[in-house]
Amino acid sequence: MRATHPDTFEAKLAHLRELREAAIHSASEAAVDKQHAKGKLTARERIEKLLDPGTFEELDTFVRHRTYDFEMQKNRPWGDAVVTGYGEVDGRTVFVFSQDFTVFGGSLGEVMADKMVKVMDMAAKVGAPVIGLNDSGGARIQEGVVSLGGYGDVFVRNVQCSGVIPQISVIMGPCAGGAVYSPAMTDFIFMVKETSHMFITGPDVIKTVTGEEVEFEELGGAMTHNTKSGVAHFAAEDEETCLEDVRYLLGFLPSNNLEMPPRVEPYDDPDRMEPGLETIVPADPQKPYDMRDVISLIVDDGDFFEVHEHFAKNIVCGFARLDGFPIGFVGNQPMHLAGVLDIEASEKAARFVRTCDAYNVPLVTFTDVPGFLPGTSQEWNGIIRHGAKLLYAFTEATVPKLTVVTRKAYGGAYDVMNSKHMLADFNYAWPTAEIAVMGPEGAVNIIYRKDIAHSPTPEDRRDKLMADYKARFANPYSAAERGYIDDVIEPQQTRPKLIRALRTLQTKRVAQPQRKHGNIPL
Repeated sequence: MRATHPDTFEAKLAHLRELREAAIHSASEAAVDKQHAKGKLTARERIEKLLDPGTFEELDTFVRHRTYDFEMQKNRPWGDAVVTGYGEVDGRTVFVFSQDFTVFGGSLGEVMADKMVKVMDMAAKVGAPVIGLNDSGGARIQEGVVSLGGYGDVFVRNVQCSGVIPQISVIMGPCAGGAVYSPAMTDFIFMVKETSHMFITGPDVIKTVTGEEVEFEELGGAMTHNTKSGVAHFAAEDEETCLEDVRYLLGFLPSNNLEMPPRVEPYDDPDRMEPGLETIVPADPQKPYDMRDVISLIVDDGDFFEVHEHFAKNIVCGFARLDGFPIGFVGNQPMHLAGVLDIEASEKAARFVRTCDAYNVPLVTFTDVPGFLPGTSQEWNGIIRHGAKLLYAFTEATVPKLTVVTRKAYGGAYDVMNSKHMLADFNYAWPTAEIAVMGPEGAVNIIYRKDIAHSPTPEDRRDKLMADYKARFANPYSAAERGYIDDVIEPQQTRPKLIRALRTLQTKRVAQPQRKHGNIPL
C-alpha cells in the first residue's frame, strides 16, 4: 500500500483500486484456506452465492476499527470483520451483512456493529428484507464493553424491524454468548450441519460450572437446534444448499409488511380435482396418514416447503402456493403422537401463524386433532399457557384464514385449530370429519357409565351406545347445522374450493381495536 497520497487523477484512481483490492483480500491466504478446509465459504463467497449475479453493492468498504488497546492499531484491516451491502434475490432488493471469520475471528467490535446497524436501518427505511450471515467468535474482547454496546444496538434494530421487514439469520459458523439473541429475534434461522453452532455458554464453561461434558455439535449444532430446542427452523447439508434454501424462502415473503407476497403465474390448474384425496384418510380412525401428503396433493405442483420440519413433528407448518399465491399451511400430523397438540407443537404453530400474519401470508389449516396431550409433564410445564399461544395467534391473525377438518376435531383442540369460533373466514369439513367434545369411547364411558355397569352384557351395551354416539355426533353435520362448518365437501374438491375462497378474501379488511399491543401468554 502507498505511504503517500497520490497527486494525479490516474494515481488517485490506481490508489483507490489498490485499497479496494486490499479490502477484498484483507484475510491472509492461510486464513482463507483454513476456512475452506472446514467446509466453509468466505464472507464474500457466501454473498456471491446468496445474491443474483452482479447485483451486490458493498457499503463501508473502507471502515476500520479505532482501537489502540492491546496494540490493536498494528492490525487495522479495511472493512473490519464484516462485509455489508445490498443486492437482489430473484430481482428483489435485499440487504445483507456477512461476518468474516478470517478477520479477528469474526468478533464484533464497535465499527463492525456500526456497519451492521447501518444496513439494518437502511433495510427498514426502504422496506427490504435483511439477511445476516453469522460466523463470529463473539464479542471482541479487546474492545471491552464497547463491543457489548454494539450488540445492544443490533438487538434494538431486531426488535424495531420485527414484523416490519423479514429478518433471516443464517448461522454458518460459531454464534455464541450474547450474539445468539440477535438471530433468536429474527423470523427464520438457518443452520448448516456439522459447521454451525449456537449456544449461550460453551462446553468448557458448562463443564466448569455444572460438571457436564458435552461436545459442540451435541450442545448447539444444527440438528440439536432443529430437533430438541426448536431454536432453528432449517438444517442444510452444506452452505451452498443452505443459501439456496434462503433464496427459496424469500420467494414466499413480501419485502415488507405493507406489501403482499409475490405471486407467480401457476402452471397447475386452479380447478384441478384430486381423486387421490378420496382415499387418503384410512377407514380405521386409529390408523395414521401423512398430512404432508394431503397438502402436497392440493398445492400448486405438489411443492411444499416445510418449516421446523424436525421439531414438534406432531404438527406440520410450511409454505406452498395456491393459484400462484404464497400460503402458510398448518396441519396436525397423525403420523406422530396421533397429531395431538402439546407444548412444543403449540409454540411451533403459534410462531408460524404470527409470522404469516405479520407478512400478509394467508393461512390454511388442516385439522385432525384428538385433543391435547395428557400427563403431568405437560401440565406442570404449562400446556395451558403454551396451548393458549396457538389459540391467541389464530384469533389475532387478520389475514385470510381457511380451515379443512379432515378427520378428528375433539375438545378444546377443535377450537384452537383455527375454528370458526377463532374468527376463521371459511371452514370446510370432509365427510370423514368427526367434530365432538371427545371420541366416542370416552364420551360413552362418561355419559353412560351407570347404564353400562348395570347391563347384563356391558361390552355389547358399550358397543351399541358407541355406534349410536358415532351416528349422532362423530360426523361434521352437527357443526354444519349450526354454521360452524360452512360446507361439507368432497375431498377431491378441496383445491378449487380453497382457491375460490382465497380469491374472495383478497379484499378482506379487519378493524383492529385501539391498543398498544395485546399480551400473548408467553
